[in-house]
Formats: sequence, C-alpha cells, structure tokens
Amino acid sequence: MTAPILITGASQRIGLAFAQSCLDRGQPVIATYRTYRPAVDALQKAGADCIHADFATNQGVDAFLTTLKERTGALRAIIHNASDWLPERDDTDPAEVMQAMMQIHAMTPYRINLACRTLLEQSDGPADIVHMTDYVVEQGSAKHIGYSASKAALANLTLSFARLLAPRVKVNSLAPSLILFNEGDSAAYREKTLNKSLLGIEPGLDVAVQTLQFVLDNPYITGRSLALDGGRHLK
Repeated sequence: MTAPILITGASQRIGLAFAQSCLDRGQPVIATYRTYRPAVDALQKAGADCIHADFATNQGVDAFLTTLKERTGALRAIIHNASDWLPERDDTDPAEVMQAMMQIHAMTPYRINLACRTLLEQSDGPADIVHMTDYVVEQGSAKHIGYSASKAALANLTLSFARLLAPRVKVNSLAPSLILFNEGDSAAYREKTLNKSLLGIEPGLDVAVQTLQFVLDNPYITGRSLALDGGRHLK
C-alpha cells in the first residue's frame, strides 16, 4: 500500500491545491487544518484523512503526533505548509508575535520531523520533507520581522535535517513570493506587487504544485531551497 503524504495547512491555497493534485493521481494524503473550511469536506470526500491540528502550542503538536501515529505506520513525505502571518503593530506584544511565529514555523516542523523520522524511513520508496519558507528569508521584512525570522529558521532546519536524514530522506525547502493574490487585494497593490519581479505575473497555484512535485520526484536534490519568485531577486 502506498504511504500517504502529510500536508499541513491543507485547507486553502497551496496546501489545498497540492492535496487535491495528489488525490487526483491516487496518492494517499493526510491533511491537517486549523480552521474549518468547506474544502476540508471536499478533501475528505476525495479520500484524504483530515486531522484538526493546532500547531500554535506544544500541546497541540503532541495531540497531533498521537493521532497521526494512530492513523499510519509510514509516510511518503511531509509538506510543512501550515503558516501564519503576524505583523508587528503598536497594539501587539512583540514577544508574543515572535513566540507565535517561531512556534508555528520552526518549533512545530522541528518536532514533527524528529517524531516522524521512523514513519518516513518505513516508506517502501523514496521519502521527502519539504519546508515551505518565503522569499523574505533573503531580505527580511520591516513589517513582519518575527515572520521573516521564523521562516529563516525553517530554511536553516532544511540544512540540518538534510544532513541528519540522508541518504534515506531528502529534505528541501520551497521559497515562494507572489503565487496567488487574495480576493480583496486592491488594483494598486496588485500592480505594485507584480512590478517587483522580472516576469511580472501572478503564476497561480499550479506553479507551486508543479514545483513541489518536481522536488519529490527528483532523486538528487537535498538540502536546497528552490526560489519561486519570478526573478524578483534581480529587480
């Protein structure tokens, strides 16, 4: 039996698109979600095993790991897509912002990777971990300092886990910038954002899905971060 791919934060956007792509190809999926959305029902109907998980606390991670190990004895891959995007503002406590960002983007993947090593090694074929980081890792962010720092920590975890788990498990990260606008984004914001990259397009979710699948399929890439930014670094 084919081992499932674990996709965290799979109820919307990239996580949802990749889960749907896997299911369409007959690849079993375990999908986590923090906030219920109708897409969760659609994933379950398509065959995904959906688990509610709150990665904002260590207790939430503990509960998830217990449930996960009750549901499967092996994993084909882990896609760490669960994320939050808290800004620094006058009405927020900076310590709480940094703590939340580091918990979700660094501590949770760190703990899941260590706890799931045996599950990945039980897969009959190749095994992978993919960390979804962000373009801001390269340049920082004045408005999302904690977010940027925590994604940089996740990028560094890619290097360490690639060393630890080789050659049985490949570990890489994907660092996107603009993939898909939100419905409420203004025309001015869209124009400004498009002008930040050389290619100047909104690529859409299929580009992220294709890149994730490429990373899983390629047997000779590990410890690398693949930028998905339309040449933004050259502007």
